[in-house]
Amino acid sequence: MARSAALAACLEAVLGSRSNANRVFEILELLAGQEEEEDILCAGRACSRLFGALLERRELFVGPLPAEEASLADNYSAEDKYRIWMRHRYKECVDCLAELMGHDAFQVKELSLCTLMKFVELEARYPLIKVEWKGSLTFPRDLLKVVVDGLLPLNEDASLLISRFQEYMEYDDIRYFVIRAVTESIGQVMQKTKERPLPFYQQNVFSLISPINMPNKDSDMVKFLVKQDNWEELKVSKLQAHKQAFEKMWLSFLKHKLPAGLYKKVLVILHDSILPYMNEPTLMIDFLTLAYGIGGAISLLALNGLFILIHQHNLEYPDFYKKLYSLLDPSVYHVKYRARFFHLLDLFLSSSHLPAYLVAAFIKRLSRLALTAPPEALLMVIPFICNLFRRHPSCKVLVHRPNGPEDISEDPYIMEEEEPSKSKALESSLWEIQTLQSHYHPEVAKAAAILNQSLSEMEDDISGLLELSAYELFDKEVKKKVTDVPLEFEQVRGLFGKKNDVFAEHFSLD
Repeated sequence: MARSAALAACLEAVLGSRSNANRVFEILELLAGQEEEEDILCAGRACSRLFGALLERRELFVGPLPAEEASLADNYSAEDKYRIWMRHRYKECVDCLAELMGHDAFQVKELSLCTLMKFVELEARYPLIKVEWKGSLTFPRDLLKVVVDGLLPLNEDASLLISRFQEYMEYDDIRYFVIRAVTESIGQVMQKTKERPLPFYQQNVFSLISPINMPNKDSDMVKFLVKQDNWEELKVSKLQAHKQAFEKMWLSFLKHKLPAGLYKKVLVILHDSILPYMNEPTLMIDFLTLAYGIGGAISLLALNGLFILIHQHNLEYPDFYKKLYSLLDPSVYHVKYRARFFHLLDLFLSSSHLPAYLVAAFIKRLSRLALTAPPEALLMVIPFICNLFRRHPSCKVLVHRPNGPEDISEDPYIMEEEEPSKSKALESSLWEIQTLQSHYHPEVAKAAAILNQSLSEMEDDISGLLELSAYELFDKEVKKKVTDVPLEFEQVRGLFGKKNDVFAEHFSLD
C-alpha cells in the first residue's frame, strides 16, 4: 500500500510539473528491477497512466527519434529537448514491458500486454510518426511488432496469453498488421533453424493465427481501432490486401517442417479456415503433397485439402488413387478421423468413369481389412462396399463367381501389391464378406448377408453410420425390447396333466 501511494505521488508530480520530470526514473527503476510481483504491477499501472497522459497531451517528440546526446545540441529548443528526453523514457518503458511479457507470473504478463496495446491505440490516435506526405501510414506497426514478438517466445507455451490477446484481433486493422508482423517473425526466426522444428514457437504461432476470422467481403470490414483521414486509400481498408497478407503468412508458416502434432491441427482447419480466404489456394499443393506423403492420420487429413484443390481448382495430382489405395491399412477402421476419411473416400470413388480394376482393388482391400475390424466399423463398411457395387456393376463378378476362392490360401488377390492394377482383384471373390455372415455380432452377420440377394438400385445412406461408436452400438443392443418367446404350443398345467390335479387334490394337506 505504501509503495502504491508513493508511486501515485510520483506520477502526480511528473504530470504536474516538468521540473519533476526526473522522478520518472523512480517508476522505471521499479518496473525494470527484480522486485516483488505486486511492486511490478504497481509500476506497470503507473507507467500506463503516465505515458498514456503524455501521449494524449502530445508531449512526446514526433518523428525519427534523435540520440539523447544529439538532442543536447543548441539546434533543439528547450521544448524539443524535453519531448525527446521523455520520448526516450517512453522507449525504455516499452522495452521493459516487452521483457515482462516473458515474466513467470501471468498477471505481470497480462498487465504488460494490455499496457502495450493501450499504447498501440494511443499512438494510432496521436501518432509519433511524422506525416511526410498525404497517404503515409501512421499506424504504430513497430510497437505492434514488439507485442507480437512477446506473444511468440521460443521456449515456452504462450497459449494463455495469446487467448487473452484474441479480443484485439476483432479489429480489422489490428488483425491486418498482426498478420504482417507474424509473417516477418517467421522469416526472422525459422531461417536460423536449418529446417529443424521449433515446437514451442511454431505452436505459439499456430495458437495466434488459427482463430483468425477473415471477412468475406469489403462491406464486412467495419471495425477498426483507429481510422486515418485518408483511410479509404490505404491497403488496410481493402479486403484484397488482407487476403494477400493472410495467404503470405500461412505459406510462410507451412513451408517449414512442423512437429507431427501440428500437421494434424493445421489440416483439421485447412478446408474451412484457410483455403477459402486465399487468393490462390493451389499454392497449398506443396504443403498438402508433403503432408499426404507422411502417412497415417496425417495423410488421411490431407485428403480433405487435396479434394478441394482437385475438384474446385482443377488440380492434377499424379498417382492420386495409388496413394489413396496405399492409405488403406488396418488403422483406417480405428483412427479418430475414420468418419472424415470414409466420407472423402466415398466422394473420390463416386465417379462412374473409374476403371473396374481400380474399384475392385478398393473393394477387396476394404473387405480383407474388415476381417479384423470392430463391429461398429463393419456396419459402416459393408453398406459402403454395396454402394460401390451399385455404381460399378462390372465389379459384381466378385460376388457372382461360383468357383471362386473360398479362403485366403486360394485367393489370387495380392494384398501387398501397391499398384491397384497389378493386385489381381478382379480375379478374386468376396469370400471375406461371406465369412462375416458368421460374425458373432448378429447385426454384422445380417448386414453381410445382403450380398446374397440382388442389390436395389438406390444407394444406402451411410452418413449416419460413419461416426457410429462401440458405445452407441452396445447401447442400442441393451435397449432392444425382447419379446416373450413361446417354448410350448399349449401351456402346461401340471406335470401329469389332469391326473396331476387329481393327485394333488387327493393328497391335499387340508
